[in-house]
Amino acid sequence: MKAKKLTHVGPAGEARMVDISDKPVTVREARARGAVRMSAEALDAIVAGNLPKGEVVTTARIAGIQAAKRTSELIPMCHPLLLTLVDVDCLPDPRLPGIRIESRVRCEGKTGAEMEALTAVAVAALTVVDMAKSADHWMTIEGIELVEKRGGKSGELRRPG
Repeated sequence: MKAKKLTHVGPAGEARMVDISDKPVTVREARARGAVRMSAEALDAIVAGNLPKGEVVTTARIAGIQAAKRTSELIPMCHPLLLTLVDVDCLPDPRLPGIRIESRVRCEGKTGAEMEALTAVAVAALTVVDMAKSADHWMTIEGIELVEKRGGKSGELRRPG
């Protein structure tokens, strides 16, 4: 199998932002997920609203939305996108125990919204940790992954399994 040409590497090996000028505008959508695993006691405190930093789930949702909108400022080679939808859900799950986080991002653009969906999940998870660390110092962020993407040349792709 012939190796693919790296799109973010210039002729001299330098990092570069890809020129997307000639790509068509299409509706792009991406979904991502992840989780914050914690003690059952910490989850109970989040659900009860008994933490000193305030309401964790709502704050994490807002942080994830803000992060998606600022992805191009955080990830060096990402193009800024005019997002038309950012949805972040933070769902308490006693089976973990912890918080499951899911994001969905949509835009009409020349490049996909995968990084925005992943960034939303990552920052929402970090916000949960920050706000709940007084209840559990050893929380873990797990399984941040792209679930599906739509639009552009590759069409619709879903994570196997």
